[in-house]
Amino acid sequence: MFDNLSEKFSDAFKHLQGKGKISESNIESALKEVRTALLEADVNFKVVKSFIAKVKEEALGEKVLRGVDPEQQFIKIVHDELAAVMGKENEEVDLERPGPVPVLVVGLNGQGKTTFSGKLSLHLKNKKKKNILLVPCDTFRPAAKDQLITLAKSMDMDYFDSDLSMHPKDIALAGIQAAKEQHKDVVIIDTAGRLHVDEELMGELKEVKEAVPPHNPEVLMVADAMTGQEAVNVAKSFHEAMGLTGIVLSKMDSDARGGAALSIRHVTGVPIKYISTGEKMKDLELFHPDRLAGRILDMEMSSLLLKKQKMLSTKMKRNP
Repeated sequence: MFDNLSEKFSDAFKHLQGKGKISESNIESALKEVRTALLEADVNFKVVKSFIAKVKEEALGEKVLRGVDPEQQFIKIVHDELAAVMGKENEEVDLERPGPVPVLVVGLNGQGKTTFSGKLSLHLKNKKKKNILLVPCDTFRPAAKDQLITLAKSMDMDYFDSDLSMHPKDIALAGIQAAKEQHKDVVIIDTAGRLHVDEELMGELKEVKEAVPPHNPEVLMVADAMTGQEAVNVAKSFHEAMGLTGIVLSKMDSDARGGAALSIRHVTGVPIKYISTGEKMKDLELFHPDRLAGRILDMEMSSLLLKKQKMLSTKMKRNP
């Protein structure tokens, strides 16, 4: 993904090639192209407005540094602001508390909740050395239980054989009790979704969250990166209704334009914690804003940036 956006950024930066320094006149054309590129990538217009203003402010405030050309200085500013919009640094689920830590996986149907539940269990088992219990809690779509159990068996992961005739909150409580008895560290609860946000879904999910001890579970919403601003709007609705602790972007290996990744943290205030990059269970990555900013600026620019950044930082220290 981001190929088109990367190309547009590359074109924008060319406006500073051969310039002696950054000035308001020579960055105006670059900023105009950056603005257009972001809007075409389905980035929220308020995010674009704020981003452009911040880049302009930072660029015009930069001192002229000998040996560092304006294009590279501008690329660094854009890179840093892209990362800042997306959250600055990775924030993983909070496991530093008595277990079993409950993780509610929420979102609309078709976003990849059940697949992510499996991926997260494998990640926490392999990377964090945690004992996991997977709990199917989708009484609206019984096939989700079969899918989660199939995934669990394929990974040799423990799962709870939920009784889908029970109320979702009772299934969650029974799953947590089973996790306690089995001395599990984390219990991942795959909840129900709908095709769209509605009061019934939100009411059910809030009941599950409020029933789960100690009443402050991790609540991760899975959003399809391909849906752009719709993913942002859905995340905002879920967060207002039940208080999300993190967002997961699925289908990041697709040709998505990038609007969700660049907007969702700024609009909702909720950190992106993971990105799903493929169909296999191992295809889950921690979300690192700086790395994604580098990908957006494409590998060639990222390489140039890394080479220049050290020199730039050194020069800034020498020229405070």
